[in-house]
Amino acid sequence: MATKKTKNNKTIPNGYTSADTAKRLEWLKDKTGMDLKDDLQNDPEDLKGIIENHIGFMKVPMAVAGPLLIDGNFANGEFYVPLCTLEGTLAISMNRGMAAAKKDGGFTVRHIKQELSRAPVFIFEDLENSTKFMKWVDSHFKSIKKVAESTTNHGKLIRIDQYPIQNYVVLDMVLDTGNAAGQNMVTLAAKVACDFIKEKTGHNFILESGFNSDKKASARNMIMGRGHSVIAETTISNSRLRRILGIKISDVEKFQQLGPTVTRLAGTEGCHLHISNALTAIYLATGQDTACVAENSIGHYQTEPVNHGMKFRLTLPSITIGTVGGGTRLLPQNRNLDLLGCNEGKNASKKLAEIICASSLALEISLMSAIASDTFTKAHMKYGR
Repeated sequence: MATKKTKNNKTIPNGYTSADTAKRLEWLKDKTGMDLKDDLQNDPEDLKGIIENHIGFMKVPMAVAGPLLIDGNFANGEFYVPLCTLEGTLAISMNRGMAAAKKDGGFTVRHIKQELSRAPVFIFEDLENSTKFMKWVDSHFKSIKKVAESTTNHGKLIRIDQYPIQNYVVLDMVLDTGNAAGQNMVTLAAKVACDFIKEKTGHNFILESGFNSDKKASARNMIMGRGHSVIAETTISNSRLRRILGIKISDVEKFQQLGPTVTRLAGTEGCHLHISNALTAIYLATGQDTACVAENSIGHYQTEPVNHGMKFRLTLPSITIGTVGGGTRLLPQNRNLDLLGCNEGKNASKKLAEIICASSLALEISLMSAIASDTFTKAHMKYGR
């Protein structure tokens, strides 16, 4: 949850002992009013729809990073971000990026849009039939929308994008899924819509063409987005760059000259360092479908020198997350959503998406600084083994 700034005990207590963990829990309780002791566990009866053949629970270590200062469309104030990871240096690195940005006003974050699609494909014997079919879909959109939305109380069919290729027509059915991640929602809506279209036109379909790139990185999702699309930026002054991140603008510029070029040589979608690290850690902590990291860990990271320092930006076009349903029903994960103030409210999932984007940028900034200052290996030897 967003909290008011305080003057005392600004930094998270460090250390690896049980006493240090207890100090951190007390520190976090003082900051947020929440007790995050490790005592929550769902009964097996609660797990229907989450897992089959259940035999128990595997505990994953959890950390917290913050305070994360955000000026967003939906997330505003200071946040303490829960992270589940097995990678040493991740939590402390993200925390460093958050601290550097906070000193200079924090992160500006803007939620751009929320669109999730399922893309069935219709099959034709000749070009004439496929052309007529596309015109029919356009002229009957209102009827298709009514049928699709009859399956959900919250989802809204925004549009149907049509992609003809050979004797196929892909219908990319794009929905606003509200606070749900929405994969099951769009599947059911697309199925009944396609059954309706088949009944009226007589043409057969396959429900999943692969075009929507569910859990796969793709140029489609980089350009058009899938789930939440969010952009974050922050400006860090020269003094903070030197004192907190250990770099100069010239270090960053040198790295940025070669980084994007070599990234394109490798054929990577987007240009960034390790977005998947931040996403996976927050997804595990908040009950998200971690397989979505495969499609969500595409983005654009960029730096720009300014008169008094350096501006950092990150665009994440595909953040497939929700604050209701699925793993968010688990008690520890739901409590972490409560910690972020994202467990309820009309725009809870948009707020969470903004927090995720800002946290990812904080981690990108810290790793880039470690590489540019040649402290990357030293940090991993100290904290990662």
